[in-house]
Amino acid sequence: SFVDGLTQHKIDAEDKEIGIQQLEALMAAAARARSVATTKMNAQSSRSHSVFMLHLHGINEDTGTIVEGSLNLCDLAGSERLDRSGAAADAKRLKETQAINKSLSCLGDVFNALGNGSPHVPYRNSKLTYLLQDCLSGDGKALMFVNLSPTMESGNESLCSLRFAQRVNSVELGKATKHVYRNH
Repeated sequence: SFVDGLTQHKIDAEDKEIGIQQLEALMAAAARARSVATTKMNAQSSRSHSVFMLHLHGINEDTGTIVEGSLNLCDLAGSERLDRSGAAADAKRLKETQAINKSLSCLGDVFNALGNGSPHVPYRNSKLTYLLQDCLSGDGKALMFVNLSPTMESGNESLCSLRFAQRVNSVELGKATKHVYRNH
């Protein structure tokens, strides 16, 4: 998948210590680049989604078997109600909120299409769904955690999140495909 500004970095697999240092440095850089701001609802509100994709490639030197796989970790910013977050008062926060809500809506559209067995799944409607296309297109497995606020004031948002999770849970992606090849 190509998304403008997306970067790929190799991690040293030969030297475990160097590889871990490289991975930690990348994760720290990603955390610094993620937009976080204060809203009326949250002192540290994520203003963007974070997607971490780990591509693995292994070779059994005795048999020549090559195994490939990917692990996608996504931390999605939660949907927001403008009146509760206060984001409408700040043009930058308003734009972020609109982008977050639009991409989550697009993700919901993808799950609806998958759940209905639609011949067309709208993966290209957002950068988020485009990036997640490979892991949601029946070639992989997905697991989702939903965080809810325990406050009564957040009851409507929690209910919306639970309904979204229920829709996602009803989708059957199919059996994951093994990517094993023989090196000739």
